[in-house]
Amino acid sequence: MNVHDFTVAMPGGTKQDLSAYKGNVILVVNTASKCGFTPQYKGLEALHRKYADKGLVVLGFPCNQFGAQEPGDEEEIKTFCSLNYDVSFPLAKKVDVNGDNADPLWTHLKQQQAGLLGSRGIKWNFTKFLVTPDGKVKRFAPTDEPASLVKDIEKALGE
Repeated sequence: MNVHDFTVAMPGGTKQDLSAYKGNVILVVNTASKCGFTPQYKGLEALHRKYADKGLVVLGFPCNQFGAQEPGDEEEIKTFCSLNYDVSFPLAKKVDVNGDNADPLWTHLKQQQAGLLGSRGIKWNFTKFLVTPDGKVKRFAPTDEPASLVKDIEKALGE
């Protein structure tokens, strides 16, 4: 099983089958609107704009599990991201990334790539997973700025 075998819930009750992204590089990020790392939306959008035509898909997953820093509903999240960071990459429906109700995609990503000191759980908002076209996963910490992923993204895109 790999990332392309999952379907994720999107705002408005729609679904996104990740098999549509086969052959692409996917950057999966748990996001929050009221976090110290929230300005990373700007860097994520910059990556999206620079590399989308080359095959990068940025997917944001709003999550309220860390300090209740994503309290809004779908419309509030979308409006915040649009007005403050001009976000144009897709934002999924709000999910849990840890615990019994964790989204299956996030459970899979955590199994594929452990975090610091081998931990599997997501520690905070803006944890990032870069998925290569063949389904290999590399994990990045919340403190890793989006711009620091450029070399890994370009390598995965074959540049």
